[in-house]
Amino acid sequence: MVILMFYYFDQIHPVFQALLAGFFTLSITMLGAAIVFFFQKIHKTIMDSMLAISAGIMLSASFFSLLSPAIEISERLHLTTWLIVLVGFCCGGGLLFLGNCLLDFFSQSFHRAQKSSFRRCLMLFISITLHNIPEGLVLGVAYASIPYSSQSISLASAIALTIGIAIQNFPEGSAISLPMRRENLSRWKSFLFGSFSALVEPIFACIGALLVLKIQTILPFILSFTAGAMMFVIILELIPESQSNEKKGLMTLFNMLGFSIMMVLELVLG
Repeated sequence: MVILMFYYFDQIHPVFQALLAGFFTLSITMLGAAIVFFFQKIHKTIMDSMLAISAGIMLSASFFSLLSPAIEISERLHLTTWLIVLVGFCCGGGLLFLGNCLLDFFSQSFHRAQKSSFRRCLMLFISITLHNIPEGLVLGVAYASIPYSSQSISLASAIALTIGIAIQNFPEGSAISLPMRRENLSRWKSFLFGSFSALVEPIFACIGALLVLKIQTILPFILSFTAGAMMFVIILELIPESQSNEKKGLMTLFNMLGFSIMMVLELVLG
């Protein structure tokens, strides 16, 4: 049954593959946000473990599914490989750095204007929504790049990357809905806030896929760009959050487990 589903999914146009992947990650975010209907909070170690595994998967995917194919395709197109990859990687991380600085600036102004925990919850919603944008782009680029990469990107690796992003979307959904609920919003409104934070993922998954399909010559740059953007999110958000747990050693093992899972999938199925 699974093999049959894999076969049919492989026959779908890359843009629709990316769209379905984006809706899958959105659905996992909604599942995480739905926790608000059953619990007031989730044990921190469980949340941090999921983030740690996801960080490992996404870190591995940054090289195996994005940077490595960028190098391969750039060499095949006889481009200046090191320059394309370096500029793309730095632009991806740099753009998110600028966006993060702007968010911090507006967040501080927002809090000075009116200090309230609800305002902080709202800024958390905006922050997570913004960092879901590069994740959507990563999905689109991964699926649309499969036809142009002889070995480095496979459907299996793109699906594994989708699962890695989905895993970390679960705690993100609850990280918004639970604080909203504590601010006396209804359970449904809290759920919607948590869910809407990932609505950008299927949208930008389609955009990323279309960019790759329409402008194939800049594919190495786009792959490197998304790798830099994803690396920024991993280092700024996922790893520090998981390492805030008192069981730092265990969280590190979960990081390595996630990395190993993605690495094995790439080497065996890639």
